[in-house]
Amino acid sequence: MENLKLDDFTKYKFLSSIRLSPNGKNTAFVLHRIDVEENKYLSNIYIYNEEKKSEYKLTSLDEEKSFIWKDNNTILFPAIRGKKDKERKEKEEVTFYYEINLNGGEANKAFEIPLNVNSLEILDGNNLLLTATFDPNRPNLKELSGEEKDNAVKKMEEDKDYEVLDEIPFWSNGGGFTNKKRNRLYLYNLEDKELTPITDEFTDVESVKLDKNKSKIIIAASSYTDKMQLKSDLHLYNIKEKQLDKLTHEEIFSYSYADFLGDKIIFAGKDMKSYGLNENPHFYLMNLDGSNAIRISSDEFDYSIWNSVGSDCRFGGSKSMVVDGDYLYFITTEGDSSYINKIDKNGNMEKLIQGKGSVDGFDILDGNIKFIGLRGLKLQELYSLEGKQETQLTKFNEWIMKEKKLSIPEHLSFEVDGITIDGWIMKPVDFEEGKKYPSILDIHGGPKTVYGEVFYHEMQYWANEGYAVFFCNPRGSDGKGNEFADIRGKYGTIDYDNIMKFTDLVLEKYPFIDNERVGVTGGSYGGFMTNWIIGHTNRFRAAASQRSISNWISKFGTTDIGYYFVEDQNAATPWSDVEKLWFHSPMKYADKVVTPTLFIHSEEDYRCWLPEGIQMFTSLKYHGVDSRLCMFRGENHELSRSGKPKHRIRRLEEITNWFNKYLK
Repeated sequence: MENLKLDDFTKYKFLSSIRLSPNGKNTAFVLHRIDVEENKYLSNIYIYNEEKKSEYKLTSLDEEKSFIWKDNNTILFPAIRGKKDKERKEKEEVTFYYEINLNGGEANKAFEIPLNVNSLEILDGNNLLLTATFDPNRPNLKELSGEEKDNAVKKMEEDKDYEVLDEIPFWSNGGGFTNKKRNRLYLYNLEDKELTPITDEFTDVESVKLDKNKSKIIIAASSYTDKMQLKSDLHLYNIKEKQLDKLTHEEIFSYSYADFLGDKIIFAGKDMKSYGLNENPHFYLMNLDGSNAIRISSDEFDYSIWNSVGSDCRFGGSKSMVVDGDYLYFITTEGDSSYINKIDKNGNMEKLIQGKGSVDGFDILDGNIKFIGLRGLKLQELYSLEGKQETQLTKFNEWIMKEKKLSIPEHLSFEVDGITIDGWIMKPVDFEEGKKYPSILDIHGGPKTVYGEVFYHEMQYWANEGYAVFFCNPRGSDGKGNEFADIRGKYGTIDYDNIMKFTDLVLEKYPFIDNERVGVTGGSYGGFMTNWIIGHTNRFRAAASQRSISNWISKFGTTDIGYYFVEDQNAATPWSDVEKLWFHSPMKYADKVVTPTLFIHSEEDYRCWLPEGIQMFTSLKYHGVDSRLCMFRGENHELSRSGKPKHRIRRLEEITNWFNKYLK
C-alpha cells in the first residue's frame, strides 16, 4: 500500500447520466476521465449488459457527455465530429445528433437541429420534443441570406465586445452572461424541418415530462421580465391540439418536480412561507386540469428530495426522480447519507436503500433499479438494487482500495439545546501513538448540504500528508429537517457556536492533535464561515478561505443569486436593515484578524463573486496580516469539483503548501 498523492484524482473515473434501455436489458451511462496533458475531461458512453454482467465502451471520440435511447439497440447523442461540424457550430446555432448501434461500429449522423439543444425526447419517427437556449438578441441566420446574412454575422462579431443588461439575474455561475436568455421548449419535425415553440420567449423551462402515450407534456417553468421571481408554475401541453394550459395560480410557490402518475399529476413543491428558500418540499397529487391538488406526503416527511452529500469526486449529473408503474422513485438526504425511496398515489412511502453513503443518480424500469453511488470509501461505481439488496456491478475505481492508504472517518457527536451535532475525524494514515499531529478543520458549503463518510479526495490527501482532518454538520446543514437547517438571520451565530464546540470536542477527545497547529478551511458557505472564524477567534494557526462570502451588502447586488438569497438568508436587504447585513458580514470584523489566510477564488465565480475574496484579502493586507490570494482564470464556483485538472492540482497545492508553512 502506498500513500495517496495529490494528483491521484486525475486517475479516478467518474460516472453520470445513467439510463436504462426501453427493454431494461442494457444500462447506458457516461464515464468521465481526466487527461492531464490536455488539461481536460474525456467522456465516453458505456453500456452495461444485463445478460453478460459486464460493461463495454460504446463511443470513442472522448466528447460524448449526454445521450438518449432511440430504441433498444441504438443510442442517440449530440456531438461535433469533423471539421465541417466545428466550423458551422462556431458560426451558427446548431446541434448535430449522431446514432450508434450497441454492437459498435461507426456513429452515423442522424439529423441536426438549428438550435443549441439542452435536452431531447423522441415523440415518434418524425417528431422531437426538445429544450434549447433561446437568445432574442441573436439573429436567426437560417432565415437570412446574402448581404443581409453577412451584415448580421458582422454585427454579431462587433457585439461580442459589449454586454447590455436589463434584467436580474443577468449572469449565472457556469453560464456566463444570461440576460434575456431562456431555456425554451420546442417541437421539431425532422421531415419538414419545422420548429414550433411551445413556451414563449420570457419563460424559462425547468423540467419537462411526457405521459406514457406521448400525447401530453407536463412543464415546470418560471416566466419573468426585469426580475426573476422565486415563483414557478406548472403547465400542461396537449400535443395533438397544440394547446398550452397553465395549471397553477398560487401567488408564491416553487415546483421542483412534476410528472404523470397514472391518470394524475404528481409534483413536489413548497410555498416557502415557513422556512424560506431552503424549505423542504412536499409531494402533491392533482387532476390533469389542475383541480383538486392535495398534499400526499405526511407532516413527518421532512427531508430534501435530492442528494446533498458532499464529495469532490463527481463529474456530471444523473436523474434523481423517476416514475415507474404506480410509484414515484426519488432520492432523499437523511442524516449524513442519501437514499432511494418510493411514494404512491396515497402517500405511502418506503425507503428502498438501507446502506449509508451517497446515491448520485439512478434509473428504474419495471422495478429494475440501477444507480451510481459512493459506498463506504469506494469511489463511484454502478450498482443494482434488487429488493433491498445492493450489488456492485463495475470496478472502475477498485484499484484505490487495493493500492492506496486511506483514513477511515471516525464518528463523534455532541448535543446542544437537545439537538445532536454529528461530526467525524480522520487520523493521519501512518498514525503513531504518542506523536503530536497538525490538523485541519474542513467546513462544507451550502449551508444546506452535509458531510458523510464517503470518499473526499482533499481530506484523504491531507490525512496522507500527516494531518488529522475533522469536519461536522452544524445547524444549517441538510438531513435533519427544516428546523435544523433554518439559520436565516443567524449566520455566524448558532452555526459558529456548533463548529467551535465541535472543535473543542475533537481537541479534548484526541490528545494526539497539537492544539497549537490547527488550520481551518472551507468553500462557499464554508468560505464565509472561515472568514467569520478568523474575525472572531485566533485559535487557528492558519486559514484557507475558498470561493467565499465576505460582505452580504456587496453580494446582494453582484452575484447570480444575491438579490434573493441574501434577503432570504439574512432576513434583510441593504435598505430594510443594512446594519443587520453588516453585522453578519465577515468584513465588519476584518480588523480583528491575526490569522495568516490564503484566499482561493475563481475569476468567473458569479455565485460568490471574486470581489468577495478580494475585499477580505485587501483588508488583511491593510491591517498587516500575512495573506495571499490565488485567482484562477476561466474557472467558476465549481473549481474544486470540476475545474480544469491542472487548476484543481494548483488549488490543492496552494492550500496544502499554506498549511505546511504554518502548521508543520
